[in-house]
Amino acid sequence: MRSKQPTIKEIAKRLNISVSTVSRALHDHSSIGLRTKTQVKQLAKELNYEPNQTAIFFQQRKTFTIGVILPHLAESFFSEAISGIEDVTYKNKYTVLLGQSHDDVEKEKQLVEKMKIHRVDGMLISISKNTATYEHFEMLKKANIPVVFFDRIPKVQDIHYVACNMISGTMQAVKFLLEKGHRVIGLLNGPENLFACKERQEGYVQALIKNRIKFDPSLVVNTDLSPEGNIKATKELLAHKRKVTAIVVFNDYVAMDAMHYAHQQKIKINKDVCFVSYANLPFTHYLKYCPMASVEQYPYKQGQKATEMLLELLDKNEEEAAPTNYKIILDSQLVVYNG
Repeated sequence: MRSKQPTIKEIAKRLNISVSTVSRALHDHSSIGLRTKTQVKQLAKELNYEPNQTAIFFQQRKTFTIGVILPHLAESFFSEAISGIEDVTYKNKYTVLLGQSHDDVEKEKQLVEKMKIHRVDGMLISISKNTATYEHFEMLKKANIPVVFFDRIPKVQDIHYVACNMISGTMQAVKFLLEKGHRVIGLLNGPENLFACKERQEGYVQALIKNRIKFDPSLVVNTDLSPEGNIKATKELLAHKRKVTAIVVFNDYVAMDAMHYAHQQKIKINKDVCFVSYANLPFTHYLKYCPMASVEQYPYKQGQKATEMLLELLDKNEEEAAPTNYKIILDSQLVVYNG
């Protein structure tokens, strides 16, 4: 049994040719004859020779690895995004190094540091719900590791990102409910530090004003996205002095908690109180209670576009000036289930 991995030097010695000739033959260089190429490749196969990837990476100054950090892979939204990411990286012969922050800022920081140490070429990140400072991302910039954010975007300037237009999606959701005759519509929003939550509220306010309905700040309640926080926020909206007849909810997962609580209070779902959500996750169609409609955010496409953007940044020549920032904003679309 061989104790060591065969090397180019061993192949060269056995065939009595130079190391450079072996290297060129293995890479089908035009300067090497067919006979020599065949001999080299045949012996390499017999010896189970495998290229030294570390040496190749060092020579090319690339590891062909992309780091991905997201909150929860268990969520259908991020699973779909990963599918988009992997489809693009596979075609371009890159490997994905995946990490989950589980919405823990300290873990997010640790993942950034570990991926930096592993010398990833670039990173795709969807920030945790609690991320409020961004020094760990600045560290990547200083290390010349390009980053593209997707879905959950930090509130900073000069970043590359792919996101969905939550303002237009929310306006569609509110308009849908207004057309159903609802006039007291609550907004069960997520953490205030998330940029997408700000957009949701902006779309909510714009839709009300556009339809000559006064904005009532007390009808906007935030949740930390935990089951307990979701129920607490739902309880607050349902106990509002003005009788809420419809609620626009942060996403389908939060909507499930909200509808479950409402059902426990003997409230008829989508009759006494109507629910509209975000994400349009496939499993909602199989639930006993589901929102009347949900805003499609195209997670697969977000992952796909973010990866393409990152690869484009990586492919730029060193002397070629990169733009201040790349950004892609996808149009969201309200999908009506029953209405």
